[in-house]
Amino acid sequence: MDAEIVIRALAALAQEHRLAAYRLLVQAGPEGMAAGALSETLGVPASSMSFHLSQLANARLVQQQRQSRSIIYSADFAAMNALMAYMTENCCGGVPCTADTGCTPAAASPSSARKDVA
Repeated sequence: MDAEIVIRALAALAQEHRLAAYRLLVQAGPEGMAAGALSETLGVPASSMSFHLSQLANARLVQQQRQSRSIIYSADFAAMNALMAYMTENCCGGVPCTADTGCTPAAASPSSARKDVA
């Protein structure tokens, strides 16, 4: 993955509303969510949400598709997986991760999960 694309993706995610929107889109799966539903769920004005979704699309993290009068956004899972692979490609010095190394993502426990991010 090109470093410029990685920097653009990380910069897009480094904002509270965009990160929350992206996490919602990941949860929604391939079906995605309408821009209006994202705006309503996050309590962000529609014009602001449009700007944030545009930033995520420019970073190649989300895809958009028109369905009648709505624009449906969905996470680009291939881009997300490529970003995660880039971030962890040197984990453990190239040696396969084990339970002892801590490289394998663990499910967030209720006490460690942030409640302020959707």
